[in-house]
Amino acid sequence: MPEGPEIRRTADRVHRQIAGRRLDDAWFVFPDLAGQAASLVGREVIAVDSWGKALLTRFDDGRVLYSHNQLYGVWKVHATDCEPDTSRSLRVRLVAQGRAASLYSASDVSLWAGEQLGDHPFLSRLGPDLLTHGVTLGQVRATLLEPRFQRRCLGGLLLDQSLFAGIGNYLRTEILFFAGLHFTSRPGELEEGALSRLATCILSVTRQAYDQAGVTNRADWGAAERAREASWRRWRFAMFEREGLPCHACGTDIERVMVTSRRLYFCPRCQPAG
Repeated sequence: MPEGPEIRRTADRVHRQIAGRRLDDAWFVFPDLAGQAASLVGREVIAVDSWGKALLTRFDDGRVLYSHNQLYGVWKVHATDCEPDTSRSLRVRLVAQGRAASLYSASDVSLWAGEQLGDHPFLSRLGPDLLTHGVTLGQVRATLLEPRFQRRCLGGLLLDQSLFAGIGNYLRTEILFFAGLHFTSRPGELEEGALSRLATCILSVTRQAYDQAGVTNRADWGAAERAREASWRRWRFAMFEREGLPCHACGTDIERVMVTSRRLYFCPRCQPAG
């Protein structure tokens, strides 16, 4: 499933396509939304952003179109006279001045009054989005030390979307590696320096994944892998999906474990338990 950086990049593409324009047409496959489509015609799209793995299309009358890609959903941007080449099922189409944004294969779509968005059953459980909500280093540190979070092992905590929205499996692995922390570490037990590294990496690794389209590896390590003609999937990450390969930092074989029923990769030397 795409993680926060990928959804934010999707939101950026849809924003560039239709934001600042008034809709000429809106179409929904869902019966409860189809009846509201006409009311969106003439409305200006003022912004498209993301919150965790949800994409939010905001209109000038205060309404917000919520969509969640889940496993198979995908947004495509295209000219209205150029239908995307796909066998996927069309769910939503928004058209503005010859430009279209089309959502395929997703099933979780709804239209909300902006002031009621906080009551959304999914969004209401989310923590702040690291890429959308201007989260600061100080806020990350303070959140990690909240009573409800500080005693929890990081391997499970980082996937809890009530902590920070958008961190998924690959980000969890990469954040812990660059912070030099074992997945059983707890925020409340960390020394000051380790807590600072963790907070910094939560922000920096997520931002790098957004800026570099999913690449979280160090530039020099990635360059060395490319020189060996490694695939993008091989040099993209510093740690994730590299079981049995040598750690870039120390040469120790990378190990894989299951934490909260999901795979996590770590270096036993760079990230010692305890």
